[in-house]
Amino acid sequence: MVMFKVSRVETAPIDGQKPGTSGLRKKVKVFMQPNYLHNFVQSTFNALPPEKVKGATLVVSGDGRYFSKDAIQIIINMAAANGVRRVWIGQNGLLSTPAVSAVIRERIGADGSKATGAFILTASHNPGGPNEDFGIKYNMENGGPAPEGITDKIYENTKSIKEYFIAEDLPDVDISNIGVTSCAGPEGQFDIEVFDSASDYVKLMKSIFDFESIQKLLASPKFSFCFDALHGVGGAYAKRIFVEELGASESSLLNCTPKEDFGGGHPDPNLTYAKELVARMGLGKTKPEQEPPEFGAAADGDADRNMILGKRFFVTPSDSVAIIAANAVQSIPYFSDGLKGVARSMPTSAALDVVAKNLNLKFFEVPTGWKFFGNLMDAGLCSVCGEESFGTGSDHIREKDGIWAVLAWLSILAYKNKGNLNGGKLVTVEDIVTQHWATYGRHYYTRYDYENVDAGAAKELMAHLVKLQASLPDVNKTIKGIRSDVSNVVKADEFEYKDPVDGSISKHQGIRYLFEDGSRLVFRLSGTGSEGATIRLYIEQYVKDASKTGRDSQEALAPLVEVALKLSKMQEFTGRSAPTVIT
Repeated sequence: MVMFKVSRVETAPIDGQKPGTSGLRKKVKVFMQPNYLHNFVQSTFNALPPEKVKGATLVVSGDGRYFSKDAIQIIINMAAANGVRRVWIGQNGLLSTPAVSAVIRERIGADGSKATGAFILTASHNPGGPNEDFGIKYNMENGGPAPEGITDKIYENTKSIKEYFIAEDLPDVDISNIGVTSCAGPEGQFDIEVFDSASDYVKLMKSIFDFESIQKLLASPKFSFCFDALHGVGGAYAKRIFVEELGASESSLLNCTPKEDFGGGHPDPNLTYAKELVARMGLGKTKPEQEPPEFGAAADGDADRNMILGKRFFVTPSDSVAIIAANAVQSIPYFSDGLKGVARSMPTSAALDVVAKNLNLKFFEVPTGWKFFGNLMDAGLCSVCGEESFGTGSDHIREKDGIWAVLAWLSILAYKNKGNLNGGKLVTVEDIVTQHWATYGRHYYTRYDYENVDAGAAKELMAHLVKLQASLPDVNKTIKGIRSDVSNVVKADEFEYKDPVDGSISKHQGIRYLFEDGSRLVFRLSGTGSEGATIRLYIEQYVKDASKTGRDSQEALAPLVEVALKLSKMQEFTGRSAPTVIT
């Protein structure tokens, strides 16, 4: 057995180590600076209750991006020195963010041990490579991201840190081989266990979904399928689940080899970056060589986000979560006893609200950030939730889950087609969405991002919008002067959320204008760093009339877009005649 000594290393605070909702994200070169990672890891250990460190079991893994392997060895050596009892590592250092959550919640070690937390090494959908991004975040015992109480403590610790502890003489662990390495230090035995990245997660998925019915769907000559992992960690699960468990052909998998630089691409599952999948599904600029598959999906770098596509058809994330909620009880065994409730982030369209009202479900509108959903789930108030930024999930774990969302859609397709796989017409993704609109109405939806706007100008624009809210009659007069065909504003506010579980209040979460016909305008400021600010404008037109749910999205939204831009004086304040990105 290898013996190790604990070294106390003097250090000094490094600026800018404030973790956001999703941890600390910086360029790789920043993380590679002397003591940068060490300071953050030690500050995290110091922020946790002693019993969650001494004698504890921690998970350390991530999406496999560049610098992960070095970071894992550093964290192992620091965990040993801080009295951690054992570290669990996914083979090759790979675990998707949802799989980490599942491992914390579900996995039991050979000796009966359970994990109390995890360091997840990911910058999610951001690019990877020597000149790109790296990230680290800490998840708690419930499998969810550390709450603000902990992240604030971590940040305070980074500002006053004087020393860190490390077992420098511990040899590097071979993380490509499954097995246990045991060492001994001043506080006794320390184990490093490398385990199969997919097994716990696959087992959990099989307990949620009816794999047999999905197998039948995938085996049908009428149905074709395509999944793009964008060279992220989702590839480590795609082959196991879609090919080995569900019988899909390997040719249906795109970019499913995890790579440190995501193949030079941007691992963000949207119509801009998932170019290969978008082209194959018939949504590209050129006509595909072959007939597009019936169903396509993509996941991001750490496999917590998803995009759902039908043949020549895009499903918006806001519609996706509403459709999953509307069909979950019939299609997914895990929900057969009913949904406890549903929730969405405030900027996400109100499609889910309409489903909740019709099905008489508890409904919550929360600020952006998965931890708000986690609180509701821990209290047994929410089963299915989602956000417009391609995140969908349920209470099986405490993170959003890309592969879960794909399996949920396959389950709905399998349920809708169970009687017609041998004869009759296939119910397609587009059919399911258009049927949903016919039942619940359609929320035409778009997001305009104005990036790197002067921070002062962005704040002035937001202040102008708040000031306007003092008089709704004046707002409606202005709107009618812009477009007479737009409904009246009945409520305007700055969104504030009081958490029903812990009573905490989140203020200034975005400016809302709510219209009589169910339409909405939402303005949010995102990040005011050195690069300036990003203004996000969300425009949503609700149409209940089934004869009007098939219009072109941009055409249906044009009146509200004009109102939003003129009411906010967007060009006057920002100097921009067009957004940087339209989603």
